[in-house]
Amino acid sequence: MTTTAPIPTAVTTPAERMRYGGLIALMMMGFLLVTAEFLPNGVLTEMADGLGVTPGQAGQTVTVTALVGLVVAPTIGLIFPRLDRRSLLVWMALAAGVSNLVVAIAPNLLIVLIARFLLGAAISAFWSMSITVAAALAGPERLGRGVMFTSAGVSLATVAGVPLGVMLAELVDWRAVFAIASGLMLLLAVALRAALPSVPAAEASSLRLLVDTLRRPGIGLGMVGHVLVVLGHFLAYTYVRLALERIPGVDASTIVVLLALFGLGGLVGNIVIGLVIDRSFAFFAVFAPVVIAASVLSMLLLSGTVLGVAVVVLAWGFFFSSWLIVVNTWVGHRMPDRLEAGGSLVVVGFQAAITLAAGVGGLLVDTLGVELVYVVGTAALLVGAVLFGASNRVRG
Repeated sequence: MTTTAPIPTAVTTPAERMRYGGLIALMMMGFLLVTAEFLPNGVLTEMADGLGVTPGQAGQTVTVTALVGLVVAPTIGLIFPRLDRRSLLVWMALAAGVSNLVVAIAPNLLIVLIARFLLGAAISAFWSMSITVAAALAGPERLGRGVMFTSAGVSLATVAGVPLGVMLAELVDWRAVFAIASGLMLLLAVALRAALPSVPAAEASSLRLLVDTLRRPGIGLGMVGHVLVVLGHFLAYTYVRLALERIPGVDASTIVVLLALFGLGGLVGNIVIGLVIDRSFAFFAVFAPVVIAASVLSMLLLSGTVLGVAVVVLAWGFFFSSWLIVVNTWVGHRMPDRLEAGGSLVVVGFQAAITLAAGVGGLLVDTLGVELVYVVGTAALLVGAVLFGASNRVRG
């Protein structure tokens, strides 16, 4: 990715030591943001009743956060070209806290959707800037290990965050759950201000810079591979319940356990792969999506045994949850002078793939069945692995 003269940035020298306090604060921000993003899933019925809408309408509170990412991710650095990235993350934490508070007191769905728009902006800004801040905390040569902390927050939310929200909703009103989430996010804003160092903004003052970054040798190829990997995963994972229901005798409680195994595998994968990724990211760039593809296909081939599917789901979670570590380490190695631009492109790729998976997957499921969706997802993952792996061989 480095065919032009490097642009000086604030992150050009290694950190003397890992700033674990700041990395843990980033991990907690990822945890609280993702928990808040999917919190409506766990309180959907109560939320719909409280707002006087249908569950389907209430579900749009999750959809809007993903759609916002397509707009915010590539533009957040352009909107705040000179704002210190520590301050930006603090402001985003405050915005997420305000969003949750507004949801807690909102009288109707329209106000809730507007508030969730604010949360979506905070989430996309966090993912776009986290790679730059992680490099400042861990040092560019340990970027993968730094990204491990931010990605671990997401996995932790998958395992514990959303179920915790469901449990709280059983004890208190759904509005109180969002109020608690708001209070925790506001406390986190204080912790971020204290734990993070000053991180001056990188050069990302125009869309031209993003396009120029994408045009570097191997970068466009890698981004297409990244989108296909995420697309293949979400084509399958969005409809994982339909696939699990094919298992003879499976019930709702078994499905919950299997999905929890996915999250547990992701949490372990983040730690294990995060510790070695800086030395082996080129290997995992191909190996991880190939294993995910094998896991997706195995969901169909091993659908007659719960134990077999449990092993498959664990492996699937282990390697997909590490994909963000892989792709962000790729950004750090291939474009160390444009971490913000690379981070923005990664987030846009994620959001575009998720949106496409929802549309295409829904059409295929309704017309041809979940089996074909899983076959298409497998193919997308394999092609993505080839393209992303090939991007590492392109030199400018």
